[in-house]
Amino acid sequence: MKAATLLLLCLLSSVALAMEPGERLAPWTLLDQFDAPYTLNDETHILLVARDMDGAKLVNAALEGQPKGYLEQRQAAFLADISRMPSVIATLFALPKMRDYNYRILLDRNARIAPRYPAGEGEVLWLQLEDGKLVEQKVFKEAGALKSALEAVEP
Repeated sequence: MKAATLLLLCLLSSVALAMEPGERLAPWTLLDQFDAPYTLNDETHILLVARDMDGAKLVNAALEGQPKGYLEQRQAAFLADISRMPSVIATLFALPKMRDYNYRILLDRNARIAPRYPAGEGEVLWLQLEDGKLVEQKVFKEAGALKSALEAVEP
């Protein structure tokens, strides 16, 4: 009986995370790899969410060779959940490497924000926003497809 109750609670919690078009995203503030704050607001039109390292690598591959400010020109932001990364590894290795990237990475160090968005393992969730409301969501599992989608966005 306890197992059935636990399973039901897990299913209900995953349904609660599903986002519907027209739903307003709650504003939040996170620090990027340079410890600069970023607040989600109505100016953000695309939010890319990676919940694991494979998803983050997919974004990195899609943005490889792009100039600094490429995401900002498209009013896009990239949110990476690094909560599962040991803090020693993050501090000594990952963050210094991230500072070399030509794009801003919003770091969810405590899994405070990223779990709100239903991104799966090894994929990137694309949330298309208008005035802070969800218009459309897509999932990318290949860097080439993500790169093409970003290139199609008018800067």
